[in-house]
Amino acid sequence: MGVQLTKDSIDLGIVIRDAERSLAFYRDTLGFVDAGSNPMPGGGGTMYRLMCGTSLIKLVHPSNEPPAAAPPGGIPGAYGYRYWTISVSNLAEITDACAAAGAKVVVPAREIRAGISISIVEDPDGNWVEFLQAG
Repeated sequence: MGVQLTKDSIDLGIVIRDAERSLAFYRDTLGFVDAGSNPMPGGGGTMYRLMCGTSLIKLVHPSNEPPAAAPPGGIPGAYGYRYWTISVSNLAEITDACAAAGAKVVVPAREIRAGISISIVEDPDGNWVEFLQAG
């Protein structure tokens, strides 16, 4: 049967080391809309909610240092969730803005097949964010 969606997008949780750096990247550089913040249940830190279109991006800053960190290296670095994609109409502009803000550009803007171009940047915690432009 599959899932019966009640929303046309997803919510994504990202555990972050430095709230200021992550908010500067996602909110200030990428332009995600601030939807507020709230304490995590049980004194577990703070969740910062940002909207990317209709997707909710939840930046979770824990009170205590987690016992492990995801290995670096994006797609070839390990199994599991390694990157996510945002469809944009201003690929070169957003890639340049990320670089100007100090984000590492892992894959510069380039065409990967006819009419489809991508770039990939790292967020402050080394998570890969892919930008995709069609047309």
